[in-house]
Amino acid sequence: MTQSPWQPISPPKPPRPVKEPLTRERIVDAAMRLMVEQGYDAVSMRKIAQELGTGPASLYAHVANKGELDQLLVDRAAQQMKFPEEADPERWQEQLKDAMREMLRVLQANPGVARAAIGQVPLGEQALLMTEKLLAILKAGKLPDQAAAWAVDLIPLYVTAVSFEETVQNAASWTVDDIENFVTEMRAYFVGLPADRFPLTVALAAALTAGAKGDERFEFGITVITAGLAALAEKD
Repeated sequence: MTQSPWQPISPPKPPRPVKEPLTRERIVDAAMRLMVEQGYDAVSMRKIAQELGTGPASLYAHVANKGELDQLLVDRAAQQMKFPEEADPERWQEQLKDAMREMLRVLQANPGVARAAIGQVPLGEQALLMTEKLLAILKAGKLPDQAAAWAVDLIPLYVTAVSFEETVQNAASWTVDDIENFVTEMRAYFVGLPADRFPLTVALAAALTAGAKGDERFEFGITVITAGLAALAEKD
């Protein structure tokens, strides 16, 4: 049979969508989204793989394990922290307080990172740069080397603990009324303790339950830490 010289052109087939390559950056992006939306415990390699439309095994070519993922999440948060570029010997105490406030701000904006940070020695590049800037502030205040070295462990530990506690409280979805009722009940409990065994707890019941919102308590903590470090500063 002779083929007809007239041959219609078939319509072009739609191109297959190009799959975005899997990278460490995308894995951390997905993990951060999951953590912010569902909490730290919801983050697993399996769920991240589902988010990215791939299998868990493919993630391990970019992230060794959950421990390394935690390090990467902490490093991503550290990247968002804005510390002073220059340490000022005249203002080092205020710079240190501002740095702690900035750390808490970023951890609050990324709920779950505090849990990832607990028990970790932050070794990512951004986390190390954060440590370097904290050390610069402390050395501008003429702290001895050992005091400065231990302080850059103490400071993140305090801020991380505050943020983690807030995360736990927020997970309970308490309203303002819930918090006020809790504080009232706690104060009444302290007042009702046997005064002969707990005289100071009873006397200070109001003070012990003040500052329930956390801001005042956090500011108290950073004031105590800064004042304590200042007392260790080398004298001229």
